[in-house]
Amino acid sequence: MKPNVLVSVITATYNSEHFIEETINSVLHQTYTNWELLIIDDASTDGTISIIKSFALKHNNIKFFKNEANQGAAVTRNKGIKEASGDFIAFLDADDVWKPQKLEKQLKFMLEYNADVSFSSYDLMTENGLPLHKTVKAIPKLNYKKFLKCNYIGNLTGMYNTKTLGKIYAPNLRKRQDWLLWLSAVKKSNKPAIGLKESLAIYRVRKNSISSKKLDLLKYNYLVYKKGLGYSTLKSLYYIIVFLLEYFFVKSKQTVTSQKM
Repeated sequence: MKPNVLVSVITATYNSEHFIEETINSVLHQTYTNWELLIIDDASTDGTISIIKSFALKHNNIKFFKNEANQGAAVTRNKGIKEASGDFIAFLDADDVWKPQKLEKQLKFMLEYNADVSFSSYDLMTENGLPLHKTVKAIPKLNYKKFLKCNYIGNLTGMYNTKTLGKIYAPNLRKRQDWLLWLSAVKKSNKPAIGLKESLAIYRVRKNSISSKKLDLLKYNYLVYKKGLGYSTLKSLYYIIVFLLEYFFVKSKQTVTSQKM
């Protein structure tokens, strides 16, 4: 491990007062300590900002930024990417958490395999933080062609190398812009993203999430192909069919249920 390697962690927030403290603490408890946490608030109206400020006052590697008006996840994350100084960039949404060895193990893995993009398996929990005893398994290698079919990278687990790829920004779509960011990173790398089998993070399943609303999922996936990638209507519809086949017959098998203790 190279302790001089800086990892920039990007967290976008909006009305996250019930979750943000746990999220920040999961970064503070990382066994790898050479990181900076850039938190960008998208004009929250609850107590999110005061919680973030209390952490930023105590820790000089936690940096706080805010939007004067609500601009959406893409603009908010991109502001963090622009301000980042790290050799690697990782993302952690304001309601998710990392396991303590996430950065240490993932960074070691990327350096060992000379990977430009990596991701890992992750566990699922309820909105209230209770374990669902389910894990979404990362596939070992993910090339651009397969990645076009379905989003295989959980944003809370992804990391990319800014020294080899430069900074990769998200297009300004309200939803699914994280998929497009990772697609751009894999395409620019010209080699597969590498998946870690071990679960290194925990994703909070929210009642209002896209994945919980299948019709919304299809609508926003269509916009990924149509607006994000600039495909024709016919080609976009073709990829929606490809997505459905991939999602139900391949990706759905990624989620495994563990025995309850």
